[in-house]
Amino acid sequence: MTRIDFYFNLEDKLAHLAQLAEAALPKRRSLLVLAGDELMAQRVESTLCAQTPTTFLPCCRSHHPLAAETPIVIDLEQAAPVHDDILINLRPETPAHFSRFRRVIELVGQDDADKQQARERFRFYRDRGYEIRSHDVTGRNP
Repeated sequence: MTRIDFYFNLEDKLAHLAQLAEAALPKRRSLLVLAGDELMAQRVESTLCAQTPTTFLPCCRSHHPLAAETPIVIDLEQAAPVHDDILINLRPETPAHFSRFRRVIELVGQDDADKQQARERFRFYRDRGYEIRSHDVTGRNP
């Protein structure tokens, strides 16, 4: 069954996303990042490309011909996923196809609207019996 992790009280969701990606890639994990809109997708790409000079976080969009071979795929459409490892949700709603992934990561910022939408997703997962782990990152670096 899919494991769900909520990281909440994030000061910078994209910085935390980059940190998670850096930790996942040496373990040969694949990430599908669901962006809410084109601007967010561009910000995700910029964040991943702007890491330290010694860190390479290869990513592409879901429609790119090499998406199936790229460890980090950024998706807007929620079409058929290219892998089933880790899904990172940056959208306000519960992602389609989430249950086919081994793990779903929900990143929750500090603003009230983001928290309310996350509570709704939390209830959705909980009401369907999914194992949920919550990680409060208050006071920690991303």
